[in-house]
Amino acid sequence: MDRLFNMDNKFFTFMGKVADLMILNVIFIICCIPIVTIGPALTAMNYVTLKMARNEESYIIRSFLKSFKENLKQGILIWLIMLVLGIVLITDYMIMRNLDSGFMQVIKYGLGMITFIYLMVMLYIFPLLSKFDNTLKNTFKNAILMSIRHLPFTILMMLITYIPLGATILLPIVLVYGAIVWIMIGFALIAFINAKFFVKIFDKYIPHDDEEEEGVAALEESPLDEQALEDTAAPSDDDEEETESANEPDGALTPAHA
Repeated sequence: MDRLFNMDNKFFTFMGKVADLMILNVIFIICCIPIVTIGPALTAMNYVTLKMARNEESYIIRSFLKSFKENLKQGILIWLIMLVLGIVLITDYMIMRNLDSGFMQVIKYGLGMITFIYLMVMLYIFPLLSKFDNTLKNTFKNAILMSIRHLPFTILMMLITYIPLGATILLPIVLVYGAIVWIMIGFALIAFINAKFFVKIFDKYIPHDDEEEEGVAALEESPLDEQALEDTAAPSDDDEEETESANEPDGALTPAHA
């Protein structure tokens, strides 16, 4: 009986995780209402879910708002860039929808490849921003390089992310019930599932303890080098309230400010 009501048993641990994801989902949706702040909101949500995936203790709302504030400027810039590119891609598809010439078919294939790369970058860029303090250019470059180097994980996460989202948008039957799930827990749940993969990916680039003590950034720019991705960020300061920086480095990338 004592084990049944033990707060550390698997049932209560699971329910606690669900409750945390529901709280995270609500605050994420609220912070997305201004539209322009969707980027920082995505960054903050990924910051929290990456901590949850590592089973690190964290205050959900405090951690979210902390990351949201620290990544506000870059998050807005990245989101606006991705939004404009997305609108351009959709416009191109609408223009070429009724064009059937042979040359147009070649262009459509090319556009499909560009769309695939766009979706890969969209998947990686906000988790990267949540973990690393870097320039805008290097963040985009690292998103492309990392998504290609870990293509199997990338494809799996794309299926996990975009199939439910696409089904909700395109299928009227799914829309009603799907919308309820998205509002209650959907965004945070998918981010948490993906965070399990991102932890495995990012761990490949985390510097060793001796490198951290010396403040060494072991990552060098080399698109063909399997050991490194480009990063030029400075190391983070310690935070008394958080054990992990808002943009802590993964792999040989350097940590961001806490």
